[in-house]
Amino acid sequence: MRRRHFLGLTAAALPAAALLRNRIPVEAAERAPLIIPPEFKPNGKRLVGKELRTEIAPGRQATVWTVTTGEPRPTGVTIRTRTGDSASVLFQNDLRQTSILHWHGLSVPEKADGHPRLAIGTGEQYRYAFPVKNRAGTYWYHSHPHHMTGEQVYRGMAGLFLINDADEDALGLPRGAREIPVLLGERRFDASGEFAFNPVMHERMEGFFGSDVFVNGIKDPTHNVDSALYRLRVVNATPSRIHRLGLSTGAQMTLIGVDGGLLPAPIRVDYVELGTGERADLLVDFSGMAVGSKVMLKSLPYKPPYAMAMGMGMGRMGAGGNPQGTELDLLEFVVTKAVTERGWAARPFPAIAPIASATASRTREFVMQSAMMQHTINGKAFEMDRIDEVVPFGATEIWRFSNPSQFPHPVHLHEVQFQVLSRTGGRAALFPWEGGWKDTVMVYPGETVEVIATFDQHRGRYLMHCHNLVHEDGGMMMNYEIK
Repeated sequence: MRRRHFLGLTAAALPAAALLRNRIPVEAAERAPLIIPPEFKPNGKRLVGKELRTEIAPGRQATVWTVTTGEPRPTGVTIRTRTGDSASVLFQNDLRQTSILHWHGLSVPEKADGHPRLAIGTGEQYRYAFPVKNRAGTYWYHSHPHHMTGEQVYRGMAGLFLINDADEDALGLPRGAREIPVLLGERRFDASGEFAFNPVMHERMEGFFGSDVFVNGIKDPTHNVDSALYRLRVVNATPSRIHRLGLSTGAQMTLIGVDGGLLPAPIRVDYVELGTGERADLLVDFSGMAVGSKVMLKSLPYKPPYAMAMGMGMGRMGAGGNPQGTELDLLEFVVTKAVTERGWAARPFPAIAPIASATASRTREFVMQSAMMQHTINGKAFEMDRIDEVVPFGATEIWRFSNPSQFPHPVHLHEVQFQVLSRTGGRAALFPWEGGWKDTVMVYPGETVEVIATFDQHRGRYLMHCHNLVHEDGGMMMNYEIK
């Protein structure tokens, strides 16, 4: 089904608050207060990649690697700016490994993109300067050194990059304390109580999964809310997990945006599926709920499309953590204050003009393969200085991703936002979270997904890769040049 037809069929108004009142009881458990990271404008701010000890749960500390302005917090600071502004950031690497920051989803000059060949050593600095061209949306940043991205992001080297603009301002969406960043992570602990990242053979193929849920760097968090409408800015920053996000109540959420900003209209959804790197902008309505009511944001259970692959039926061959598709409690909301307010009145969202397939000058084919302990694109593993594709500046092209492997691949393009045209094989459908503008798209085993993009913002060398960070570090990445 084509994306414009799907959006036309599924666009609808906000869910009724009555659905939330019929809540499913949430088991009582000691949970840690959610931390809301501090916000900064990118106006010359110095961000330090640093290893530090900090509290991850009440009375419990661990060593994290994070992006900080100096405070010992368990997750990266939030950057907020506006379309048309200029960003200037000085990154200082105080980690024991080389590192560099990538601005995920942003269109930036080559030198500001965070290509791994630009990674800096311990004690070195890298200065970013770029115009903010993207529309309002939930973007993020994370470290991006070759072979070490998975470990660094897993240990905390990530944060939100939020952009506002006049079109979004006019919608009157929840803001301030009712706009909540939700950076999803997960970890395992070793015998000493520190984070463990040591993928075994099976995990180097399937991916690395944690045994404990983290949000904004906090283990098993809870957050107090009013009986009102909230906006959740959700980023899947796990190394490999596909989250199927839903509410413990069974109530619907309202999806208003994805990777590249607002959808053409709000859409009621029972769940949203996010691969690593993907984002969802959600409205959740606690209106009319009694003080003391609890609602859990969950990762709903599902059967992975590769349940019998690579020894899944034989104990996953030494792999640890919660297997893909496990039901997980992510973030608890507790209503602590009753308020009576006029509900949010949905207003027309900014239009998104579809890119017509007929305008594409060519179609490129990419085969994403994981087999024999290798991860490749078109049969090649990543080489730092090899240019795999050259795209003429200003061209509109269709890129076709095929997955003959046994594992899902969330495919991410640097520099451009694209529109998803079609999916054949496998699920053979498009979904609400694939409308609008995207920079990452999930390709399940046996699927072929077509996207269309125009390469007209910057010239230079950029990346396309699988955003399962274990696959990326294992070689499923390529250089393309806009020339």
